[in-house]
Amino acid sequence: MSPYKHKKVISIGTVNELTGLSLRQIRYYEERELIYPERTKRGTRKYSFSDVETLLQIADKREEGVQTYEIRKDLQSSHKGKMMERMLRGQLNAHFRMNK
Repeated sequence: MSPYKHKKVISIGTVNELTGLSLRQIRYYEERELIYPERTKRGTRKYSFSDVETLLQIADKREEGVQTYEIRKDLQSSHKGKMMERMLRGQLNAHFRMNK
């Protein structure tokens, strides 16, 4: 994935416009540990494009009636799978002296 996708530069107002979620819903999903925005020194939340995608997935699942604790479980297992894949790729690259 591109590094820009994970840079935390988007304000909550912009996320609201992009996703159609209310500010309260976005904050609630943060409280439920479904997303992790960064905070500026003044406490302003900053989101990434990846966070926006995650919020859209959350909204879709909530519309289907999936509870937030179930979504969190799914997100956690997804993150673990991606981390394992990166670790394996790194080990293979190191073993075969590949740059990618």
